[in-house]
Formats: sequence, C-alpha cells, structure tokens
Amino acid sequence: QVQLVESGGGLVQPGGSLRVSCATSGFDFDYYAIGWFRQAPGKAREGVVCSSGDYGDNYYAASVKGRFAVSRDNAQNTVYLEMNNLKPEDTGVYYCAAGPGICASYSLYEPDHWGQGTQVTVSP
Repeated sequence: QVQLVESGGGLVQPGGSLRVSCATSGFDFDYYAIGWFRQAPGKAREGVVCSSGDYGDNYYAASVKGRFAVSRDNAQNTVYLEMNNLKPEDTGVYYCAAGPGICASYSLYEPDHWGQGTQVTVSP
C-alpha cells in the first residue's frame, strides 16, 4: 500500500524557517520523483519543488528559488523541504506527491500518489 505522510507544518513569523517532511512507503523510492505542491486559500494548487533523487535534477519555482531546499534520505524513504525566509504568501497546505521517473520541471507532472497535506502559516 502506497503512503505519503507529510509532517512539520505550523505557524511561523515572516522571515522564519520551517522544515516539512514527506515519509513514504509502498513503492520503489529510489526511482520515483517527489514533488512538493501547495494550495493557498481560494487559489489553485501549484507546484513548488520537484526532486528527482539520484538520477536527475531538482527544480524550484521562481517564487521559492534561493529560499527553499529539497533533500532526500534514501535510507528512510523520506523527502524534506527546508523553507527559509518565509513570506506570508508562502502560506498554504503543502502536499507531497510521487510519480515514477525524474522531474522535468518544478511541478511534477501527473503524480500517481498524494499525501494528505500539512498546513504552513506565515503570519506575524
């Protein structure tokens, strides 16, 4: 059974940092791309970061490049998203998603599996 479980969301002040995690199971992690998406209130879900793992590149949306960093722990089948210098516009529910292969852009194309999401709120 495939599972993706996000954790680590919370409330942080502007300029602060937060790390969210995506723990996965049930598929061959080494050969899957993992994408991070977010959905702000009243807005469509958007791709933020895509991690290809050892076989490809990572991609970042322009709005987060230089502030967010994605990493993978292959032993734990977990992906981390380190978010620094957070802004109010980063507020939203953050989802991780998995799809076979590697990333072609910062928005993982048609993922097979999704997590349930974790709330990130950036507010004074």
